[in-house]
Parts: sequence; structure tokens; C-alpha cells
Amino acid sequence: MSNDEAEAFATAPWSAHISLESSRESSMSDHVYKKIELTGSSPEGIEQAVNVAVSRASETLHNLRWFELTEVRGDIDGGKVVHWQASIKVGFTLADDPGP
Repeated sequence: MSNDEAEAFATAPWSAHISLESSRESSMSDHVYKKIELTGSSPEGIEQAVNVAVSRASETLHNLRWFELTEVRGDIDGGKVVHWQASIKVGFTLADDPGP
């Protein structure tokens, strides 16, 4: 990812949920969502840092539905970006309680 792409990505209006599928939008009204914050990191770029966080969360959480990019940081060495960190909020639906 070039510096221009990274800057455009980091300054984009990420306050809305990213990539909600229309089929999910129609069924969202009857769900309860929990939201958690995560930070993934990668030397490869922002997208990979997000994927690291989502992949790790999916190992212990179920029904992940969306993410929101909230912050981008990185490490600089010798005048070059050498590592990226992406903070995200991840939303997931709570499991239905089967009851007694």
C-alpha cells in the first residue's frame, strides 16, 4: 500500500459500519449486538492488521457480523513505515438462549 493510499484510507469517513450485506440489513432489527474493541498489527499493511484482529476474534467469538475501523497507527524506522496497527470495533450477535 502506498503512502497516498494509506493516508486516504486513514482519513476516510469510517464512522459507519463497513460492508453490511443487504441480506443482513433486513434481519438486523431482531438481533442484539455486543461490540468489542480490538487492535491487530501487521508489517504488511492496514488491511492485514484488520484481518489479524478479526481472525483471532473468530477463534473464540461466534456470529461476528461487522467491524468499524476506529484508529490507525504504525511504527516508523529509518523514515519508513515498518509496522501497522489497526484498532477496530467488532459487532457480533448474542447467541439465542435456549431457556430451561
